[in-house]
Amino acid sequence: MADVEKTIQIEVLRYRPEQDREPVLQSYAVPFTYDTSVLEGLQYIKDDLDGTLSFRWSCRMAICGSCGMMIDGKPKLACKTFLRHYYPAKLRIEALAHFPIERDLVVTVKDYVQRLEGIKPFLIPGEARTLAEGEYLQTPQQQDRYMQFSACINCMLCYAACPQYGMNPKFIGSGHMALLHRYNADSRDGGREQRMGAVNEEDGVWGCTAIGYCSVVCPKHVDPANAINMYKIKSAISYSTRFAGRKGADK
Repeated sequence: MADVEKTIQIEVLRYRPEQDREPVLQSYAVPFTYDTSVLEGLQYIKDDLDGTLSFRWSCRMAICGSCGMMIDGKPKLACKTFLRHYYPAKLRIEALAHFPIERDLVVTVKDYVQRLEGIKPFLIPGEARTLAEGEYLQTPQQQDRYMQFSACINCMLCYAACPQYGMNPKFIGSGHMALLHRYNADSRDGGREQRMGAVNEEDGVWGCTAIGYCSVVCPKHVDPANAINMYKIKSAISYSTRFAGRKGADK
């Protein structure tokens, strides 16, 4: 029955800074069939009902991470969520929680990107090699240590799900910790010490209150909560080792 068309009411949180003092809800009647995604519903609104609606999207295949938003109160990718799951009730769509709204469903990501740059999300070779020496080799077992965490698409859903990030925007956050671990765990990388400062600082890994919702909403099953738990242990061991060393020196 995929070709049977129905109509769903979609409430979209609108914010146009040139005319709105604060966000307001606007309702639209959107036709859909079995395989119509929320993103396609928004595209219908923009193309056929209201061309002023703003939202981000790119690949439509849950790869780019651009279309993250609050769908029925939960952070999800619009391209991976279907209207049929909410019919016949009214569906509410809002900008991602915990981020400043720039316009409609578009949020400001400047702070997120700056903090992402701070964890150095790229390989820093442990030892220099010339082209003549060939590539940096890695076994499948070594790759398995970080492969799950390399699936992060920076969709920011985990930040919208994190109550600690909502209270403290300076908190490093689950997504950045997952990416930090992806590079620290890579056998070809030598930048671990350059990244650990971000882990141990005041707004680092210890700010996490262990809710775990970040892993629940991750569309790529990265499990950022696991990365945070691992680095709490690493941070505690690092501190204990330094403390023991100082005590030994005092004697």
